[in-house]
Amino acid sequence: MEIVNANCATLSNYEVLKHLQKIKDSKKKHKGQLATITYETIRYLENTACSEQTPENIKECLNALAPFNLNKTEKLMIINSPPTTALDIQLMIEESEERLSEQQAEQILEIITRYFPHVMKEKVEQEEEATE
Repeated sequence: MEIVNANCATLSNYEVLKHLQKIKDSKKKHKGQLATITYETIRYLENTACSEQTPENIKECLNALAPFNLNKTEKLMIINSPPTTALDIQLMIEESEERLSEQQAEQILEIITRYFPHVMKEKVEQEEEATE
């Protein structure tokens, strides 16, 4: 088998979750490894940020991120694993120190908080658990 175009399309975790849920809910029952992989992947994705996302929030977030000149891969990483700190942004965005000011990094965090408020709730809950 030959891969003709490896980067033909990339899917967000949200899109993968919705697609797998359609496969699971279809009348045609899958057996064996496909059913196991589908089940395990859905179970994993339901415990990530994508389970709380909506197509509208994703689209609005991407529009809000447009002024920062991020490439597709960087946007996808931000959508799949919304950053909660400036360090997260540095890890996701190549050469972020040169491309973004501290103020711009804070603006990106504000955008994430605006469109994915559940992410900040999860962060606060994790911090509370760590202090206990």
